Amino acid sequence: MNISNNCVASFHYTLTDGEGKVLDSSEGREPLAYLHGASNIIPGLEKEMSGKTAGDKFKATIPAAEAYGERNDQLIQELPATMFSGVDNVEAGMQFHAQTEQGMQVVTVVSVEGENVTIDANHPLAGIDLTFDVEVTEVREASEDEQAHGHAHGAGGEEH
Repeated sequence: MNISNNCVASFHYTLTDGEGKVLDSSEGREPLAYLHGASNIIPGLEKEMSGKTAGDKFKATIPAAEAYGERNDQLIQELPATMFSGVDNVEAGMQFHAQTEQGMQVVTVVSVEGENVTIDANHPLAGIDLTFDVEVTEVREASEDEQAHGHAHGAGGEEH
């Protein structure tokens, strides 16, 4: 069976950046399972997965625009430290969940200078071309529940 919309595909992967640094891998874990056509994985990788079948191995470089998007400088802002009430010591590198116009989002503290905290709401991988080394391990029809919920269930997918 080839990967197409409303199929659940499972795959092992190693993700690297432009310098070949490993950013993530499924090594030692269950393969990642996703519902094809439901935007469960980045668009560029989903496009590369189309038509593949169990046993296929391939390498694909996904441009930033088809991964986590280009960096947007408008998503970097300076806030007063008082916005972080309840946190004793705000430091660069810390991440927080913030309610934004686009919904809940993770923001990263870039710097703390006096009473000002600079945050970045870009995805940590925004602006980076990503290379995936992939091995497709299984392709099957999605159940009615998976299609209704918009994601794969069970090992490597989401649980309820």
